[in-house]
Amino acid sequence: MGSKNKLKRFKENESFENVIQPSREEVLNGFTLKGKWHSHFKNDHPIVLELGCGKGEYTVALAKNHPDKNFIGIDIKGARFWRGAKTALENNLNNVAFLRTQIELIDLCFSKDEIAEIWITFPDPQIKYKRTKHRLITKPFLEKYQSILQPEGFIHLKTDSEFLHGYLLGLLHEGCHEVLFAHHDIYKSSSPPLEATSIQTFYEQQYLENDKAITYIRFRTKY
Repeated sequence: MGSKNKLKRFKENESFENVIQPSREEVLNGFTLKGKWHSHFKNDHPIVLELGCGKGEYTVALAKNHPDKNFIGIDIKGARFWRGAKTALENNLNNVAFLRTQIELIDLCFSKDEIAEIWITFPDPQIKYKRTKHRLITKPFLEKYQSILQPEGFIHLKTDSEFLHGYLLGLLHEGCHEVLFAHHDIYKSSSPPLEATSIQTFYEQQYLENDKAITYIRFRTKY
C-alpha cells in the first residue's frame, strides 16, 4: 500500500464515527470509554471483541450475523481496518466499532465484566521462541482477557497454525482451564459449530482451496 493511500485512509478514519483512535497516553492515563462502551453503542447488548482484526471482514461479518450483539475490532494498523469500518458504515451496521490500539493495553480499554466474548482469528503464530511473548494466547495475555470478560464469557481461537492450536491446548490443560470445544480440522469435524464455520475470510477460503486445515478452540480461562 502506498504512503499516499495510507494517509488518505488515516484521514478518512478520523471522520468515521465507528472508529476510535486514542493516543497511547490517553489509554494509559484513563481512557474515557473504559466501562462506558454501551454508551457508545447506545444499547446494552453484549459486547464482543475481535483481536488483531486486520481488514475487519470477520468483525463486520459477525455483526451482520448477530444484530443483537455489539462488535469491536481491535488492531494497531488503522489503514487495514479502514476497509471494515467503511463497509460497516456503508451497510448501516450500527453494532460495529473499531479501536486502534495495542492489544497489550486491552485491560486499560475495557472494565471488569464489560466483555462477553473474544475472537482471535488467524493471528501471527510467532513461532520463533524469542517471539513467544508476542503470541496473543500467552498466559499474560489470557490473564488480561479474563480481567475484562464476564464470568461466563469465553474466547475463540480460529487459526491455520497447527503449532498455535497445540500450544494453546497445552497452556489450557496445564492451567486447568475449561475447553468447551476443540478440533484440529474444523471443517472435517462431525459436528462443527456454526459460529466457527459460517464466516470465512478471503485468506481462509484460499487455505481451504489448498486443503489446509483450519483449527478452532473455544474456551474459558480460570485464573
